[in-house]
Amino acid sequence: MSRRRTTLLGAAAAAMTLLAAAPAYSATAPGQVFSPNPVADLGIQTLTDQKDADYFSASPTLARAYHRVTLTDLDSSGTLTGSYAQVLSDTGKPARNTGSGFIYTRDQDQFEQTMGYFWVTQAQRYIQSLGFKNVNNRQQLLRINQYGGDNSFYRNGTSKLTITLGKGGVDDAEDADVIVHEYGHSVQDDQVPNFGSSPDAGAIGEAFGDYLAVTVTQPYTPQSLWPCVADWDSTSYTRTTPHCLRRTDGTKQYPADLVGEVHADGEIWSSALYQMNTTLGRDRATKIIIGAQFGFTPTISMPAAAQVTVDYARKTTDAKTVKAVQAAFAAHGLVTT
Repeated sequence: MSRRRTTLLGAAAAAMTLLAAAPAYSATAPGQVFSPNPVADLGIQTLTDQKDADYFSASPTLARAYHRVTLTDLDSSGTLTGSYAQVLSDTGKPARNTGSGFIYTRDQDQFEQTMGYFWVTQAQRYIQSLGFKNVNNRQQLLRINQYGGDNSFYRNGTSKLTITLGKGGVDDAEDADVIVHEYGHSVQDDQVPNFGSSPDAGAIGEAFGDYLAVTVTQPYTPQSLWPCVADWDSTSYTRTTPHCLRRTDGTKQYPADLVGEVHADGEIWSSALYQMNTTLGRDRATKIIIGAQFGFTPTISMPAAAQVTVDYARKTTDAKTVKAVQAAFAAHGLVTT
């Protein structure tokens, strides 16, 4: 059983640039989600994935992890179709708004569908809040709970781009970190078609997905758990606490700690990005990180990408900020100061 979060890129990546920008929808509806997941929200590391519908719909403990939200940017169809996300109709029993919104519990497939729609939309709205109107501003297709493995992945193609969220272990769409991680692959593929075509670039892709996940969910997570990726999903395959698929606050060095596996090697890059976040602040750091990615190539190395990011900071910010960006990459052997 795979516990990796992967991206599968199609051969015709250049065609992605032909996709139309997201349609502008303005309908809203009530929804119910985890924010970002029960472990991070409640701080209870002993929660487990019991597949008992009564327990998870009626448990007083888990009931505290459900949050009512407003789903935005919807069309008028009554389905989870909007400007930035669309849950495919072949993804189990489709969620439908018949007047009360999208209020479900985790024993219902429609709950995971609502999670996917909400967190992809949240991620895109956060990116736009930083001033980027041209970064993955398109409708992301979501297929949820139709893949039985403990894995999720992003695929592109000539006419559509799809995130598939698996149902092995904890259903992946119950954890916002997993959803946003996969969306990170879509973001990079939009900025640099076919990104991740070398070992280093593949590691950067996994790292950026982890960074985007912990950054988008940062306002909803206790600070001590900010660097922990997928706290809830990982309860089904980790025994140590806190439960984390990966972390973004490690000390790995380039190239000494490379092992040839993109998720493990990506912790070098994600830790540098996270250091920028803690030094410069969430929004300032993420704006530099995303803006610099327009200068990446599909096969870029980590040191080259670090230098592109430093150069971007030098062109768009002040000397103090540049110094902080350099220090973050230097701490992991990616640039020299």
